[in-house]
Amino acid sequence: MIKDIGSSKECTFYVALYIIVTTINSFIPAAALWYSGQILKIVENAMESRTVDRNLLFRVAASRTVCSILQRLSEHWRYSLSTIAQRRIKAHYQVHILESYARLDLPTFEDPVIQSQLSAAWGERAPVAWNAVQTVVTTAAMALRLVLQLSVLAAVLKGQRDGLILAFLTFLSPLMDWMKFRSYIHPSSVWAATCRNDDYIRMEGVKDVVLQSDHRKEMVAGNMWEHLISEYDAARKRLGDAAGSFHEMLALHKERTTLSLSSFLAEPIQEMPQIVFALRAVQYPASIPVSLASLNLIQSTVQEFAFQALHVFDKMFGSIGEAFHAVRKLYDIQNITNRVIDGPNSFPEDQQKVALGVSVEFRNVSFKYPGKDDYALQGVSFKIERGQLCLILGENGSGKSTMLKLITRLYDPSEGNILIDDRDIRTIKLADLRRATSVLFQDYTHFPLSIKENIGLGDPTNPRDQDMIEQSAKLGGAYDFVSRLPEGFDTYLDRPVQDVYSSLPEGTTTLFGRKVDYGAVRKFGGTSKNSKTQLSGGQMQRLALSRTFMRSLGPDNQVGLLLFDEPSASLDPVAEHDLFERLRELRGNKTMIFSSHRFGNLTRNADIIICVKDSHVQEMGTHEQLMKNNEGYAKIYSLQAKAFLP
Repeated sequence: MIKDIGSSKECTFYVALYIIVTTINSFIPAAALWYSGQILKIVENAMESRTVDRNLLFRVAASRTVCSILQRLSEHWRYSLSTIAQRRIKAHYQVHILESYARLDLPTFEDPVIQSQLSAAWGERAPVAWNAVQTVVTTAAMALRLVLQLSVLAAVLKGQRDGLILAFLTFLSPLMDWMKFRSYIHPSSVWAATCRNDDYIRMEGVKDVVLQSDHRKEMVAGNMWEHLISEYDAARKRLGDAAGSFHEMLALHKERTTLSLSSFLAEPIQEMPQIVFALRAVQYPASIPVSLASLNLIQSTVQEFAFQALHVFDKMFGSIGEAFHAVRKLYDIQNITNRVIDGPNSFPEDQQKVALGVSVEFRNVSFKYPGKDDYALQGVSFKIERGQLCLILGENGSGKSTMLKLITRLYDPSEGNILIDDRDIRTIKLADLRRATSVLFQDYTHFPLSIKENIGLGDPTNPRDQDMIEQSAKLGGAYDFVSRLPEGFDTYLDRPVQDVYSSLPEGTTTLFGRKVDYGAVRKFGGTSKNSKTQLSGGQMQRLALSRTFMRSLGPDNQVGLLLFDEPSASLDPVAEHDLFERLRELRGNKTMIFSSHRFGNLTRNADIIICVKDSHVQEMGTHEQLMKNNEGYAKIYSLQAKAFLP
């Protein structure tokens, strides 16, 4: 980590300055304490000689004041430098972390253990690397500060009557508070907590239904709110005082410690230094002024000393180890091994052949999703020739989408082999395979970027080619409605950086009855009331289709395989017809594989139809062949056709 930060010029300078200022800051309290001790000696000498060296008093007082000013300035510089260094280190490591995230394949990324490891490496507020640097520097500086203060304090208390006793008694109170705090925050045993109360679980579930926006449509349309409030109130009444979160219940449980023996001793121990002082004042009345000054100096210094000493103890036996453990996790994510192993061979050998499509063959392929016992596919075999249009038909959950995921090597089959142009798919470089493939998944997503970038990322080699983006939008049927949007192709579907408003909710009134309205502020700032652009399901699918077409329009003509998973699920009949007309124009130039649960426009035009049921291939062939077989395909096709016959 030190080498990594040291290699970054934008980080090294500010980290070095931070260390220097922090070190200087450690010397100032000891100097201030020494000057306070000198003032105490001046008072003591004045009591004995009845005279005061005014020049000395002025110099000492001025020096003590300068120490206070320097302390304040150094704290300010230290904070400013730490803020800059933190931002620089965070920016430096975010690229490293994002790269570690981005290179992971799907099964590896979905692993909960990997997710936990990635989350531990990503510090949103304080970067892991900066936290380690700050913890080490701060702990070392505090240790240095303690040694210096302890040395000065010992010199100041030397010769002071009962100085060590007063220091010890003053130290006892913060020590007891610290021990109580550690027992509360850092329990010594390993523990876990769960909730078995059905009423509380149900009450929290009802609260989430009401508060979370995901459930709002169903709740409002279903007229559920009165019932939900009634259920919540009934559960709350049954729970009574037990209707609290884990931390509330823990606090309630901890309340009994307020009547422990240590709680009764805390106040008397805190007053012990004053009691000892009072007893000594009775014995030596003439020394009261000096003793009072000594008591004040001892209490203020020892309390600060105790806080720092105990804090250093916590850091040395906790935070430093945790910080370096977190740093190790940060670098460990670079070494996470992907489940899908990259192939050694380039693809294709002849780019001109890929422009005419690729062949796809499954040989006795079976597959289980990670962590699942049931087969998503079992014993599947078929072959799609170069340039053919294939339609995979089946019910939801039959395994259609899984086939497309295996073809793109999002997963590897549990058994059997997949061949691309008669080559085992595992031997092909992943980047080459995916460069030759364009896919639209049923559960597609749109990125929190502009529409232009959403489409452009379909071809990462030409993501900003406006002509290609607009042509892809036309092929996907999205061009017309995107052009009508106020910001056109620059529109954000879901703006990743939200606008921030003051704490006064819009539509409410202030204390003096004035209505809260952000209209003028939005107009001045050029902001929108909504951070999301509302599009219909069909429009969203057209954008996803446009991104798929973007890959096939590249000037290098590298795509030979187009995969569409339920491409018309959200399209109206006219849009569906137009889409398939455009796709048919590509027939013979690309290998196209469609999955669907509906018999539609493509059935009569498909070169091969594969019928899947319960994870198995039930039958395959052309439309005419399958109709002659008069089995599952023919029966379902005839059943659906009856709906359109008079």
